[in-house]
Parts: sequence; structure tokens; C-alpha cells
Amino acid sequence: MIHEVATLTIDPARALDFEAAVAEARPHFEAAGGFISFALHRSVENPARYHLIVGWESVEAHMVDFREAEGFQKWRALAGPFFIETPSVEHFTQTI
Repeated sequence: MIHEVATLTIDPARALDFEAAVAEARPHFEAAGGFISFALHRSVENPARYHLIVGWESVEAHMVDFREAEGFQKWRALAGPFFIETPSVEHFTQTI
């Protein structure tokens, strides 16, 4: 399993609407092949910054299967209008 960690920056005044949009988008992730888990974390020190952490069976499950599916477009349509910076995405494996 790998974790996709997306750093998302929004206008903190729109946080509740953003969180509602992410909750609405969650089923699109869950329907994707290779999906394992989903979490959204908000920074305490910087309330404009979130980490979206999605567990996938592989990098390919995220970057190919999900990114090429209609669910990815729906995710971006729901959450994308809130982004004030281009999201950064990295993939991590657990080592300990």
C-alpha cells in the first residue's frame, strides 16, 4: 500500500464549504479501483493548509486508474475552485 499525500491550500474563510465539497467528493475516491482509505487533515498552525491522505494499492492505482477515471474530474470540479495554490502530491510508503 502507498499513501497519496496532497497538500491543499485554500482561503480559510471558506473552510466549511471546502470540507463539505471534499466530503461530497469522497465517494468518487471510494469507487476507484485500488482505493483503500481516505482522510483529510487541517493544519493547526496554518488553517489554510490541508493534507488529503488517500491509501491506494499502488501508485498506478492513483496515477492511472483514478486520474484517468471520471471520478477524478468530479473531485476536481468539487474541490478545485477552493484551491488558491496548485496542490502538491507525493506518494509515501510506510517504513516502520
